[in-house]
Amino acid sequence: MARSGLAAAARVARWADTALGPGGDAATADGKATLSGPTAERAARDLGLSLDQVRHDWDTARLAGLVEVHGDSARPGWRLRAWDRDDTAVLRGWVALFDAWSLATPEPAEEEPAAVAEVVSAMPQVLSFLQLSAGPVPVDQLLDLLRQRVTELRTERCEVPYAADAAGPPAPAAPGPSADADPAEPARDAELAPLLDWALHALASVGALTCGDGQATLTPLGNWAVWVKLEQICVAAQSPAGNIEQAAEDMLRGCAQLRPNAARAEYRAWLAARPVGSAVTELLVAARGEDALLRGLAFEALRVVGAPAEPDVRAVVDVAALRPYALLWLAEHDGVDPEDAHEVLTREEATWLWVDTAAAVADHGEAPMLVRHLESALQPTVPALLAEVRAVGHPRTVQVLVALAAAHPDPALAKAVRRAAFQVHTGG
Repeated sequence: MARSGLAAAARVARWADTALGPGGDAATADGKATLSGPTAERAARDLGLSLDQVRHDWDTARLAGLVEVHGDSARPGWRLRAWDRDDTAVLRGWVALFDAWSLATPEPAEEEPAAVAEVVSAMPQVLSFLQLSAGPVPVDQLLDLLRQRVTELRTERCEVPYAADAAGPPAPAAPGPSADADPAEPARDAELAPLLDWALHALASVGALTCGDGQATLTPLGNWAVWVKLEQICVAAQSPAGNIEQAAEDMLRGCAQLRPNAARAEYRAWLAARPVGSAVTELLVAARGEDALLRGLAFEALRVVGAPAEPDVRAVVDVAALRPYALLWLAEHDGVDPEDAHEVLTREEATWLWVDTAAAVADHGEAPMLVRHLESALQPTVPALLAEVRAVGHPRTVQVLVALAAAHPDPALAKAVRRAAFQVHTGG
Protein backbone atom coordinates (compact mmCIF):
# COMPACT_ATOMS: atom_id res chain seq x y z
CA MET A 1 0.00 0.00 0.00
CA ALA A 2 2.82 2.43 0.81
CA ARG A 3 4.57 1.74 -2.51
CA SER A 4 1.32 2.20 -4.38
CA GLY A 5 0.44 5.41 -2.56
CA LEU A 6 3.86 6.94 -3.20
CA ALA A 7 4.40 5.58 -6.72
CA ALA A 8 3.49 8.85 -8.45
CA ALA A 9 5.72 10.85 -6.10
CA ALA A 10 8.61 8.44 -6.67
CA ARG A 11 8.12 8.78 -10.43
CA VAL A 12 8.45 12.57 -10.33
CA ALA A 13 11.42 12.34 -7.94
CA ARG A 14 13.21 9.91 -10.28
CA TRP A 15 12.47 12.17 -13.23
CA ALA A 16 14.02 15.13 -11.37
CA ASP A 17 17.05 13.03 -10.41
CA THR A 18 17.66 12.12 -14.06
CA ALA A 19 16.63 15.33 -15.83
CA LEU A 20 17.90 17.86 -13.30
CA GLY A 21 21.26 16.46 -12.30
CA PRO A 22 24.27 18.58 -11.28
CA GLY A 23 24.84 21.39 -13.75
CA GLY A 24 21.28 21.26 -15.08
CA ASP A 25 18.76 24.04 -15.15
CA ALA A 26 17.49 25.37 -11.83
CA ALA A 27 14.43 23.43 -10.76
CA THR A 28 13.17 25.80 -8.10
CA ALA A 29 12.67 29.49 -7.76
CA ASP A 30 11.14 30.45 -4.43
CA GLY A 31 13.66 29.39 -1.78
CA LYS A 32 11.41 26.49 -0.73
CA ALA A 33 12.29 23.99 -3.48
CA THR A 34 8.88 24.39 -5.12
CA LEU A 35 9.14 23.47 -8.80
CA SER A 36 9.63 26.48 -11.05
CA GLY A 37 7.15 27.01 -13.89
CA PRO A 38 9.46 25.92 -16.73
CA THR A 39 10.59 22.83 -14.82
CA ALA A 40 7.00 21.81 -14.00
CA GLU A 41 6.01 22.22 -17.65
CA ARG A 42 8.98 20.12 -18.74
CA ALA A 43 8.08 17.39 -16.24
CA ALA A 44 4.45 17.45 -17.39
CA ARG A 45 5.53 16.96 -21.02
CA ASP A 46 8.03 14.21 -20.22
CA LEU A 47 5.71 12.29 -17.91
CA GLY A 48 2.41 12.92 -19.70
CA LEU A 49 0.83 14.59 -16.66
CA SER A 50 -1.01 17.82 -15.97
CA LEU A 51 0.83 20.70 -14.31
CA ASP A 52 -1.34 20.36 -11.22
CA GLN A 53 -0.56 16.65 -10.95
CA VAL A 54 3.18 17.25 -11.33
CA ARG A 55 3.16 19.88 -8.58
CA HIS A 56 1.05 17.67 -6.32
CA ASP A 57 3.35 14.68 -6.83
CA TRP A 58 6.45 16.85 -6.26
CA ASP A 59 5.02 18.18 -3.00
CA THR A 60 4.25 14.62 -1.90
CA ALA A 61 7.81 13.57 -2.75
CA ARG A 62 9.17 16.38 -0.57
CA LEU A 63 6.93 15.50 2.36
CA ALA A 64 7.84 11.80 2.08
CA GLY A 65 11.58 12.51 1.96
CA LEU A 66 12.00 11.16 -1.58
CA VAL A 67 13.59 14.50 -2.29
CA GLU A 68 15.37 16.52 0.38
CA VAL A 69 15.24 20.31 0.46
CA HIS A 70 18.44 22.25 1.12
CA GLY A 71 17.88 25.99 0.93
CA ASP A 72 16.33 26.73 -2.46
CA SER A 73 17.48 23.45 -4.02
CA ALA A 74 16.43 19.83 -3.75
CA ARG A 75 18.32 16.57 -4.15
CA PRO A 76 17.31 12.89 -4.09
CA GLY A 77 16.76 11.57 -0.58
CA TRP A 78 18.13 8.30 0.76
CA ARG A 79 14.63 6.83 0.58
CA LEU A 80 14.58 7.26 -3.19
CA ARG A 81 18.01 5.62 -3.44
CA ALA A 82 16.85 2.68 -1.32
CA TRP A 83 13.34 2.51 -2.80
CA ASP A 84 13.70 -0.68 -4.85
CA ARG A 85 15.63 -2.72 -2.30
CA ASP A 86 14.44 -1.57 1.13
CA ASP A 87 10.83 -1.86 2.27
CA THR A 88 11.75 0.01 5.45
CA ALA A 89 12.65 3.07 3.38
CA VAL A 90 9.22 2.96 1.72
CA LEU A 91 7.38 2.64 5.02
CA ARG A 92 9.40 5.44 6.62
CA GLY A 93 8.63 7.62 3.62
CA TRP A 94 4.93 7.01 4.01
CA VAL A 95 5.06 7.65 7.75
CA ALA A 96 6.82 10.96 7.02
CA LEU A 97 3.93 11.84 4.69
CA PHE A 98 1.43 10.71 7.33
CA ASP A 99 3.13 12.93 9.92
CA ALA A 100 2.83 15.86 7.49
CA TRP A 101 -0.87 15.32 6.71
CA SER A 102 -1.75 18.89 7.71
CA LEU A 103 0.55 20.18 4.95
CA ALA A 104 -0.81 17.83 2.28
CA THR A 105 -4.10 19.73 1.90
CA PRO A 106 -4.42 23.52 2.43
CA GLU A 107 -6.52 24.38 5.47
CA PRO A 108 -9.74 26.39 4.95
CA ALA A 109 -8.72 29.96 4.16
CA GLU A 110 -11.36 31.51 6.39
CA GLU A 111 -10.25 29.66 9.54
CA GLU A 112 -8.09 31.27 12.22
CA PRO A 113 -4.54 29.84 12.41
CA ALA A 114 -4.97 29.27 16.17
CA ALA A 115 -8.07 27.13 15.59
CA VAL A 116 -6.26 25.13 12.89
CA ALA A 117 -3.32 24.55 15.26
CA GLU A 118 -5.70 23.32 17.98
CA VAL A 119 -7.27 20.79 15.65
CA VAL A 120 -3.86 19.56 14.45
CA SER A 121 -2.82 19.13 18.10
CA ALA A 122 -6.03 17.25 18.91
CA MET A 123 -6.03 14.86 15.94
CA PRO A 124 -3.65 12.26 17.47
CA GLN A 125 -6.37 11.49 20.03
CA VAL A 126 -8.94 11.22 17.26
CA LEU A 127 -6.70 8.86 15.31
CA SER A 128 -6.02 6.77 18.42
CA PHE A 129 -9.78 6.46 18.95
CA LEU A 130 -10.21 5.33 15.34
CA GLN A 131 -7.42 2.79 15.80
CA LEU A 132 -8.92 1.40 19.00
CA SER A 133 -12.40 1.27 17.44
CA ALA A 134 -11.12 -1.08 14.71
CA GLY A 135 -13.89 -0.11 12.33
CA PRO A 136 -16.04 2.73 10.98
CA VAL A 137 -16.78 5.57 13.42
CA PRO A 138 -19.53 8.18 12.85
CA VAL A 139 -18.11 11.61 12.09
CA ASP A 140 -20.49 13.11 14.68
CA GLN A 141 -18.81 10.98 17.34
CA LEU A 142 -15.38 12.14 16.16
CA LEU A 143 -16.60 15.75 16.27
CA ASP A 144 -17.65 15.30 19.89
CA LEU A 145 -14.26 13.81 20.74
CA LEU A 146 -12.49 16.64 18.92
CA ARG A 147 -14.53 19.23 20.81
CA GLN A 148 -13.63 17.61 24.13
CA ARG A 149 -9.94 17.51 23.27
CA VAL A 150 -9.86 21.13 22.08
CA THR A 151 -11.61 22.15 25.31
CA GLU A 152 -8.90 20.29 27.27
CA LEU A 153 -6.18 22.09 25.32
CA ARG A 154 -7.75 25.45 26.06
CA THR A 155 -8.14 24.54 29.73
CA GLU A 156 -4.48 23.55 29.91
CA ARG A 157 -3.65 27.03 28.65
CA CYS A 158 -6.01 28.52 31.25
CA GLU A 159 -8.09 30.21 28.55
CA VAL A 160 -11.45 31.53 29.73
CA PRO A 161 -13.81 33.05 27.14
CA TYR A 162 -14.01 36.82 27.65
CA ALA A 163 -17.80 36.76 27.27
CA ALA A 164 -18.11 34.43 30.24
CA ASP A 165 -16.41 37.02 32.48
CA ALA A 166 -18.37 39.99 31.21
CA ALA A 167 -21.84 38.52 31.10
CA GLY A 168 -22.24 37.89 34.81
CA PRO A 169 -24.30 34.99 36.19
CA PRO A 170 -26.14 33.02 33.51
CA ALA A 171 -29.89 33.56 33.19
CA PRO A 172 -32.17 30.67 34.18
CA ALA A 173 -32.71 28.25 31.32
CA ALA A 174 -36.09 28.14 29.68
CA PRO A 175 -38.03 24.95 30.29
CA GLY A 176 -38.03 22.38 27.55
CA PRO A 177 -35.84 19.73 25.94
CA SER A 178 -32.89 22.12 25.52
CA ALA A 179 -32.78 23.20 29.16
CA ASP A 180 -29.84 20.91 29.97
CA ALA A 181 -27.86 21.67 26.81
CA ASP A 182 -24.77 23.84 26.82
CA PRO A 183 -25.64 26.79 24.55
CA ALA A 184 -21.97 27.11 23.59
CA GLU A 185 -21.80 23.59 22.15
CA PRO A 186 -23.59 24.28 18.83
CA ALA A 187 -21.26 27.22 18.26
CA ARG A 188 -18.21 25.09 19.03
CA ASP A 189 -19.46 22.32 16.76
CA ALA A 190 -20.08 24.84 13.98
CA GLU A 191 -16.55 26.17 14.53
CA LEU A 192 -14.89 22.75 14.55
CA ALA A 193 -17.00 20.87 11.99
CA PRO A 194 -15.33 22.35 8.89
CA LEU A 195 -11.91 21.87 10.46
CA LEU A 196 -12.65 18.23 11.25
CA ASP A 197 -13.86 17.80 7.67
CA TRP A 198 -10.60 19.32 6.41
CA ALA A 199 -8.50 17.10 8.71
CA LEU A 200 -10.29 13.90 7.67
CA HIS A 201 -9.99 14.71 3.97
CA ALA A 202 -6.30 15.61 4.39
CA LEU A 203 -5.66 12.28 6.12
CA ALA A 204 -7.63 10.54 3.39
CA SER A 205 -5.47 12.24 0.74
CA VAL A 206 -2.34 10.61 2.18
CA GLY A 207 -4.01 7.20 2.43
CA ALA A 208 -4.47 7.05 6.20
CA LEU A 209 -8.26 6.74 6.27
CA THR A 210 -11.42 6.68 4.18
CA CYS A 211 -14.48 8.91 4.57
CA GLY A 212 -18.01 8.29 3.36
CA ASP A 213 -21.63 8.07 4.46
CA GLY A 214 -20.91 10.14 7.56
CA GLN A 215 -18.25 7.71 8.79
CA ALA A 216 -14.45 7.49 8.90
CA THR A 217 -12.33 4.34 8.89
CA LEU A 218 -8.58 3.90 9.11
CA THR A 219 -7.01 2.09 6.19
CA PRO A 220 -4.80 -0.90 7.07
CA LEU A 221 -1.79 1.34 6.46
CA GLY A 222 -3.21 4.11 8.65
CA ASN A 223 -4.07 1.60 11.35
CA TRP A 224 -0.48 0.28 11.27
CA ALA A 225 1.00 3.82 11.41
CA VAL A 226 -1.08 4.83 14.43
CA TRP A 227 -0.16 1.58 16.17
CA VAL A 228 3.54 2.29 15.51
CA LYS A 229 3.15 5.79 16.97
CA LEU A 230 1.49 4.41 20.09
CA GLU A 231 4.24 1.79 20.42
CA GLN A 232 6.90 4.51 20.16
CA ILE A 233 5.22 6.46 22.95
CA CYS A 234 5.23 3.32 25.11
CA VAL A 235 8.89 2.61 24.33
CA ALA A 236 9.86 6.18 25.13
CA ALA A 237 7.96 5.99 28.41
CA GLN A 238 9.93 2.91 29.44
CA SER A 239 13.38 4.46 29.22
CA PRO A 240 15.20 2.23 31.75
CA ALA A 241 17.91 4.71 32.74
CA GLY A 242 16.00 7.95 32.30
CA ASN A 243 18.29 9.42 29.64
CA ILE A 244 15.62 10.01 27.03
CA GLU A 245 15.78 13.83 27.24
CA GLN A 246 19.58 14.02 27.30
CA ALA A 247 21.83 15.02 24.41
CA ALA A 248 23.44 12.10 22.57
CA GLU A 249 26.77 12.35 24.37
CA ASP A 250 25.16 12.40 27.83
CA MET A 251 22.81 9.57 26.86
CA LEU A 252 25.74 7.43 25.72
CA ARG A 253 27.63 8.12 28.95
CA GLY A 254 24.52 7.06 30.84
CA CYS A 255 24.48 3.77 28.89
CA ALA A 256 28.16 2.99 29.48
CA GLN A 257 27.47 1.00 32.65
CA LEU A 258 24.38 -0.81 31.35
CA ARG A 259 24.32 -4.37 30.11
CA PRO A 260 24.01 -4.68 26.30
CA ASN A 261 20.27 -5.46 26.27
CA ALA A 262 19.47 -2.62 28.67
CA ALA A 263 21.63 -0.24 26.64
CA ARG A 264 19.80 -1.19 23.44
CA ALA A 265 16.47 -0.54 25.15
CA GLU A 266 17.77 2.88 26.16
CA TYR A 267 18.90 3.61 22.60
CA ARG A 268 15.45 2.64 21.27
CA ALA A 269 13.72 4.91 23.78
CA TRP A 270 16.05 7.81 22.98
CA LEU A 271 15.57 7.35 19.23
CA ALA A 272 11.79 7.07 19.54
CA ALA A 273 11.66 10.53 21.09
CA ARG A 274 13.30 12.44 18.21
CA PRO A 275 13.45 12.58 14.38
CA VAL A 276 15.77 9.92 13.00
CA GLY A 277 17.81 12.38 10.92
CA SER A 278 18.75 14.65 13.79
CA ALA A 279 19.35 11.62 16.06
CA VAL A 280 21.86 10.12 13.62
CA THR A 281 23.61 13.48 13.28
CA GLU A 282 23.88 13.80 17.08
CA LEU A 283 25.31 10.30 17.42
CA LEU A 284 27.96 10.90 14.77
CA VAL A 285 28.94 14.20 16.39
CA ALA A 286 29.42 12.32 19.66
CA ALA A 287 31.46 9.67 17.82
CA ARG A 288 33.83 12.32 16.46
CA GLY A 289 34.82 13.40 19.98
CA GLU A 290 37.91 12.39 21.92
CA ASP A 291 36.24 9.73 24.09
CA ALA A 292 36.79 6.38 22.40
CA LEU A 293 34.14 4.71 24.55
CA LEU A 294 31.48 7.07 23.23
CA ARG A 295 32.64 6.32 19.70
CA GLY A 296 31.96 2.63 20.12
CA LEU A 297 28.64 3.20 21.90
CA ALA A 298 27.50 5.68 19.24
CA PHE A 299 27.89 3.02 16.55
CA GLU A 300 26.05 0.52 18.75
CA ALA A 301 23.16 3.02 18.87
CA LEU A 302 23.41 3.45 15.09
CA ARG A 303 22.95 -0.33 14.77
CA VAL A 304 19.58 0.15 16.46
CA VAL A 305 18.73 2.89 13.93
CA GLY A 306 19.41 0.54 11.02
CA ALA A 307 18.88 1.44 7.35
CA PRO A 308 18.04 5.15 7.77
CA ALA A 309 21.56 5.74 9.10
CA GLU A 310 23.28 4.18 6.07
CA PRO A 311 23.90 7.39 4.02
CA ASP A 312 25.33 9.23 7.03
CA VAL A 313 27.54 6.29 7.99
CA ARG A 314 28.84 6.01 4.43
CA ALA A 315 29.61 9.72 4.50
CA VAL A 316 32.07 9.29 7.40
CA VAL A 317 34.01 6.33 5.97
CA ASP A 318 36.84 8.68 5.02
CA VAL A 319 37.07 10.18 8.52
CA ALA A 320 40.10 8.43 10.04
CA ALA A 321 38.72 8.21 13.57
CA LEU A 322 35.42 6.72 12.40
CA ARG A 323 36.49 4.62 9.42
CA PRO A 324 36.89 1.20 11.14
CA TYR A 325 33.60 1.61 12.99
CA ALA A 326 31.79 2.74 9.84
CA LEU A 327 33.18 -0.14 7.76
CA LEU A 328 32.10 -2.70 10.37
CA TRP A 329 28.63 -1.08 10.60
CA LEU A 330 28.21 -1.16 6.82
CA ALA A 331 29.38 -4.76 6.57
CA GLU A 332 26.84 -5.88 9.17
CA HIS A 333 24.16 -3.76 7.50
CA ASP A 334 24.91 -5.54 4.22
CA GLY A 335 24.35 -8.92 5.86
CA VAL A 336 27.85 -9.99 6.89
CA ASP A 337 27.89 -12.04 10.08
CA PRO A 338 29.09 -9.79 12.94
CA GLU A 339 31.73 -12.37 13.85
CA ASP A 340 33.17 -12.13 10.31
CA ALA A 341 32.69 -8.40 9.78
CA HIS A 342 36.25 -7.61 10.95
CA GLU A 343 37.52 -9.20 7.73
CA VAL A 344 36.50 -6.03 5.83
CA LEU A 345 39.22 -4.10 7.71
CA THR A 346 42.82 -3.88 6.54
CA ARG A 347 45.54 -4.82 9.01
CA GLU A 348 46.21 -1.11 9.66
CA GLU A 349 42.51 -0.34 10.23
CA ALA A 350 42.16 -3.29 12.60
CA THR A 351 45.22 -2.16 14.55
CA TRP A 352 43.88 1.40 14.76
CA LEU A 353 40.59 0.02 16.11
CA TRP A 354 42.51 -2.09 18.65
CA VAL A 355 44.27 1.04 19.94
CA ASP A 356 41.02 3.01 20.04
CA THR A 357 39.31 0.25 21.99
CA ALA A 358 42.30 0.07 24.34
CA ALA A 359 41.94 3.81 24.91
CA ALA A 360 38.32 3.29 25.92
CA VAL A 361 39.32 0.50 28.32
CA ALA A 362 42.15 2.58 29.78
CA ASP A 363 39.80 5.53 30.40
CA HIS A 364 36.79 3.63 31.70
CA GLY A 365 37.79 0.05 32.51
CA GLU A 366 40.01 -1.80 34.93
CA ALA A 367 43.58 -3.12 34.61
CA PRO A 368 42.59 -6.80 34.04
CA MET A 369 40.38 -5.71 31.14
CA LEU A 370 43.33 -3.96 29.50
CA VAL A 371 45.51 -7.07 29.91
CA ARG A 372 42.78 -9.22 28.34
CA HIS A 373 42.53 -6.73 25.51
CA LEU A 374 46.22 -7.27 24.80
CA GLU A 375 45.45 -10.92 24.24
CA SER A 376 42.88 -10.03 21.57
CA ALA A 377 45.44 -8.35 19.28
CA LEU A 378 45.85 -9.73 15.77
CA GLN A 379 49.65 -9.74 15.98
CA PRO A 380 51.16 -13.03 17.21
CA THR A 381 53.85 -11.40 19.37
CA VAL A 382 54.06 -8.28 21.52
CA PRO A 383 57.03 -6.85 19.52
CA ALA A 384 55.02 -7.23 16.30
CA LEU A 385 52.02 -5.56 17.94
CA LEU A 386 54.12 -2.67 19.25
CA ALA A 387 55.66 -2.12 15.80
CA GLU A 388 52.27 -1.96 14.10
CA VAL A 389 50.72 0.17 16.86
CA ARG A 390 53.49 2.72 16.43
CA ALA A 391 53.01 2.68 12.64
CA VAL A 392 49.26 3.47 12.61
CA GLY A 393 49.79 6.76 14.44
CA HIS A 394 46.73 6.74 16.71
CA PRO A 395 46.69 9.97 18.77
CA ARG A 396 46.24 8.01 22.03
CA THR A 397 49.10 5.55 21.40
CA VAL A 398 51.37 6.85 24.17
CA GLN A 399 48.62 6.89 26.81
CA VAL A 400 47.49 3.39 25.84
CA LEU A 401 50.99 1.96 26.04
CA VAL A 402 51.70 3.62 29.38
CA ALA A 403 48.43 2.27 30.82
CA LEU A 404 49.17 -1.21 29.44
CA ALA A 405 52.68 -1.20 30.96
CA ALA A 406 51.25 -0.20 34.34
CA ALA A 407 48.58 -2.91 34.20
CA HIS A 408 50.56 -5.91 32.95
CA PRO A 409 51.90 -8.30 35.63
CA ASP A 410 54.92 -9.44 33.55
CA PRO A 411 57.82 -7.07 34.39
CA ALA A 412 59.77 -7.84 31.20
CA LEU A 413 56.78 -7.24 28.96
CA ALA A 414 55.81 -4.09 30.88
CA LYS A 415 59.35 -2.77 30.40
CA ALA A 416 59.19 -3.37 26.64
CA VAL A 417 55.83 -1.59 26.41
CA ARG A 418 57.13 1.37 28.44
CA ARG A 419 60.16 1.61 26.13
CA ALA A 420 57.84 1.66 23.11
CA ALA A 421 55.72 4.41 24.72
CA PHE A 422 58.84 6.49 25.32
CA GLN A 423 59.96 6.02 21.72
CA VAL A 424 56.60 7.12 20.38
CA HIS A 425 56.61 10.11 22.74
CA THR A 426 60.08 11.24 21.66
CA GLY A 427 59.55 10.41 17.99
CA GLY A 428 62.16 7.68 18.02
